[in-house]
Order: sequence, then structure tokens, then C-alpha cells
Amino acid sequence: MISLCPSCNKKNRIPAANLLDRVICGSCKAEIPPPSEPIEADPALFEEVIKEAKVPVLVDFWAGWCGPCVMVAPFVRDAAKKAAGRAIVLKVNTEDHPDLAVRFRVQSIPNFVVFRNGIVRRQKAGLASPEQILSWLEVDG
Repeated sequence: MISLCPSCNKKNRIPAANLLDRVICGSCKAEIPPPSEPIEADPALFEEVIKEAKVPVLVDFWAGWCGPCVMVAPFVRDAAKKAAGRAIVLKVNTEDHPDLAVRFRVQSIPNFVVFRNGIVRRQKAGLASPEQILSWLEVDG
């Protein structure tokens, strides 16, 4: 994954397995914090994060035309911020990546899937409260 350094704005490649580790910018040597925003994922990034993440991964399958997806988006951002350092939040646009939606039998959106160690631990379609979204990240190891 490519992450921008908050100090110098240089791009740094960070393997998914190291997203929550202490990461130092290759240019200015400042610390790069763990992701605190949802990460837009294409199939390659999705696979890398799901397979290599050492923490729960929440995936929000969504589309821009979906009213409920737009309504729940602030809750997803809030969950990413509150779970920073303990979980990773991905967003998959089903219009851009329908193959991922089909693979996980996403028939209605928003659709949330929680992975742990590359395995689906929970899946839920429809609106969710901020509390529900955060609680899904508290899955057993």
C-alpha cells in the first residue's frame, strides 16, 4: 500500500503486514501513523490486506448511487478513526470491482464483511449504527 508521510508528503510503500507497525518515512524519517481513514481497495490491495493483516479487517462494499451507502459512510469513517492501530477498514466500490462483490455474495449494499486471518468472520447487509460497526471489529482471534 502507498501511504503519504504526514510530514513531507512523500509516498512510502508499506506492506499490508506492516500497516500497524511503527513505520518511518524513507525520506524525512518521520513516523507514519497507522491508517485512520477507510482505504479504497482495488482487487490487488484487497487481497494483500486480507491475507497479510494481523488485525481484523472491515470491508465496506458500497456504490456511489446507493443512498444507504452514503448515509453509513460517516459511520465507517468514524470506525476507522476509532479503530486506528487495532483494525483496518477497506472500502470496495462494487461498480468498479463487481468481481469482489460476486466472490463474497454481495447481493445488496451496503454490505459489511469482517475478516480475521484471511477468513470471513462476519457479514451483514444494510444500514448499521456506529456502535455496531465498531463491535464487529471485536472478533475473536
